[in-house]
Amino acid sequence: MRFDRKDRTTKPCNAWVAWTRGRILLLLVLLSAVMIYHTIAFVTMNDIGDNLRLGWHNREYQPGSAEHYIVSNLDRLGFNKPENTDTCHIWSDPNATTLEVFNSLVAYKNDIDKYNEIVMNFKPVPSIIDKIRQEGCGVEEKTRICDSLRLHRNGMQGIFPSKQLSFTSSGYVEPLLPPMRSHKICDYFNTHVMSMEYLVHDFHFMCRKLKPTSRLVFLDMGAAFDYHGTNQPVVTLLSQYEKFGFVFDHIYGFEAKGKNPVDVYEQSLPEHYISSYHWINVGVSAKEGDKLNPLHSIIKKFNEDDFVVVKLDIDTPSIELPLVLQLLEDKDGVYSKIIDQFYFEHHVHLGELKRNWKRKVNGTVGESLELFTNLRKRGIPAHFWP
Repeated sequence: MRFDRKDRTTKPCNAWVAWTRGRILLLLVLLSAVMIYHTIAFVTMNDIGDNLRLGWHNREYQPGSAEHYIVSNLDRLGFNKPENTDTCHIWSDPNATTLEVFNSLVAYKNDIDKYNEIVMNFKPVPSIIDKIRQEGCGVEEKTRICDSLRLHRNGMQGIFPSKQLSFTSSGYVEPLLPPMRSHKICDYFNTHVMSMEYLVHDFHFMCRKLKPTSRLVFLDMGAAFDYHGTNQPVVTLLSQYEKFGFVFDHIYGFEAKGKNPVDVYEQSLPEHYISSYHWINVGVSAKEGDKLNPLHSIIKKFNEDDFVVVKLDIDTPSIELPLVLQLLEDKDGVYSKIIDQFYFEHHVHLGELKRNWKRKVNGTVGESLELFTNLRKRGIPAHFWP
């Protein structure tokens, strides 16, 4: 085929124009991608925190499979009986549940030991919130800061291949299982009755929810420092939070038993808590709206951007249960947004602890498991307290 001069000059020109347009289009796409990347990179920590809170607050509670089986079979297991029910057999008898559940519990026992070893060997870090405030609030800075709290390259599930952890609005936690504290009390009661090694915390996840404006708050209802001698569970808990950089700005301790403030501040309270500790030597009230009801007068003064931990153990079911039910009912819809962790010693008819609790009990093991499950479903990560 012959081309005249017009054909020979037009076709190369058209090809060049098409080539140029293609390169310009590609350049525009690349520029757009770069702009999107930098937009994401400069999203503030406040935006990230909002997204996390909105996303995980609305996410359905996901119990581990063993927990799900037990809570679904309370009558079959005898956990709804009103007498002091023994529960340790689920850990030792494969016929108590199913072979699959029993094997899961056996595997979980190994996992929780591994977790505690990793936590024990974890090198303490300085205040996380101070780092967040000082080093900036971009995505990269926050990721780097919070990644320093990762205990395993594959996250919490990398430590627990049994997959028995439960997932809450504050990340992974231990499954809700009887005997409502360490399973080791089934074999060595006196050694492990006050042990807190059954608790699991996802500090990496909780760090990602913090903002530069977050306040760290601990509310202790039942702050009897001398009750357990030198082994103070609340000090042990605070120390673990501090090890992972969660240093509380405000600690409120309510205690009904009269104590000399000199004894509290000079003998019982560690020195580094002096600047943050508020000793309130009166009993709490379960009356809604009462100024001595800390859920009303203290918790509601904070907001969902703050990191708030609540512990309840006053050995008085007539006051404890109404307070817990207020959390569960959550009329104003604020408790599930504000409270990040909740610890409660629920005194029920549990055979393994009948010697300790004696007559200060109300309810069954099954009712307790359902109560804690419903709190977690409500968005309040609840833990049994020793």
